[in-house]
Amino acid sequence: MRRIRAAAVGAVTLSFALTLAACGGGSSGSEGSNEKPKTLTYWASNQGANLEVDKKVLQPELDKFEKETGIKVKLEVVPWADLLNRILTATTSGQGPDVLNIGNTWSASLQSSGALLPWDAKNFEAIGGRDRFVESALGSTGAQGQDPAAVPLYSMAYALYYNKKMFADAGIEKPPATWDELAETGRKLSKGGKWGLGAEGSNLSNNIHQVFVLGKQHGADFFTADGKADFTSDGAVAAVKQYVDLMAEDKIVAPGNAEYAQNQSLSDFAKDKTAMVLWQTASATFKAQGMKDDEWGVAPAPVQSGEPGPGKATNSMVAGINMAVFKNTKNIDGAKKFVKFMTSDEEQVVLNKAYGSIPPVKAAQQDEAFNGPALTVLRETLATSAAALPQVPEESQFETVVGTAVKELFADAAAGRAVTTESVRAKLEKAQQQMPKK
Repeated sequence: MRRIRAAAVGAVTLSFALTLAACGGGSSGSEGSNEKPKTLTYWASNQGANLEVDKKVLQPELDKFEKETGIKVKLEVVPWADLLNRILTATTSGQGPDVLNIGNTWSASLQSSGALLPWDAKNFEAIGGRDRFVESALGSTGAQGQDPAAVPLYSMAYALYYNKKMFADAGIEKPPATWDELAETGRKLSKGGKWGLGAEGSNLSNNIHQVFVLGKQHGADFFTADGKADFTSDGAVAAVKQYVDLMAEDKIVAPGNAEYAQNQSLSDFAKDKTAMVLWQTASATFKAQGMKDDEWGVAPAPVQSGEPGPGKATNSMVAGINMAVFKNTKNIDGAKKFVKFMTSDEEQVVLNKAYGSIPPVKAAQQDEAFNGPALTVLRETLATSAAALPQVPEESQFETVVGTAVKELFADAAAGRAVTTESVRAKLEKAQQQMPKK
């Protein structure tokens, strides 16, 4: 996801809400009705620098859709901190929007609620066909072996963004390619009140994204092949410790970053307070913060050694936003028309260009707007070295409980308390105990 959210729902609440939704109001009926054919309600996720930016981007496109179809779309841009709670409430009450954006990592969790329209062959055909979409984006639309619960809307990947002026002032000629190089580079930059790397220690989802990738690099997946939580393997422990050690041991992340949760690290980067940041598709936010395109560079996110690739050379999760339809919509035909419109070649260029993301639609990806140096790195990452987070119903709980464990370890590091292998394992054991038993 581009605006990385601060997940705020406890694992027990999530589990209870999804269990209710599986048999509650949101799952009634097979495919909605057409009782209100002239209106739609759309919950959009906050992709821009703020909610007003999103409204300015989206409203002209919604007006265009209304002119073409006669269907008026009522827009609400929902902050990431509220979005999952709002969706879960809607799945249990049946009182939700017609169409909504979801973080692609939530796809399988929300799919298990039964509240979302499955995108079977017939429904995909209504929006132009499944083969229009990039396969890696489709891999984060729901559990394997089931019809997707959503369709891809915006694609993103992580990269290492670096401040060219701060690098030049420190005599550093190129960005680091491995974690050891990143630590060494960060130490050269961490002086005089400035820091080498920005992080968001209280941002649960960002924590998960980073430790998931490090887990892949250490040979850990956090879930077994049959979907059971596996948070305490040696690889998982090593991944979490390596990430927190950027503050605790390497001391290239400011202690105050332990409290960051709302993109403050991007603001620090734009203000020359931090020289590097690991982020998804950050160019539009940098521009909103007043940075010029030539003031920052982008490189592949680090690996342990060698070059990015599959398996232990994974350097990003498959990030992105999906578009879903509530099954109990009162305008099912209009909802499908709206999804078709938003995922059309033309709209994909307009929207992804505005947000600095990558179209998950193959034809739109070929537009010259997505051939610049920054997006080339992200496209290459998605194609060769990104992996989807586990597409299991418990993924949302995983983000909450392990994300919280990492948050607590960052708090320890900021307070000067030792972060040891034993303390990391203990936090992860506690997190695993909070997961539903299989």
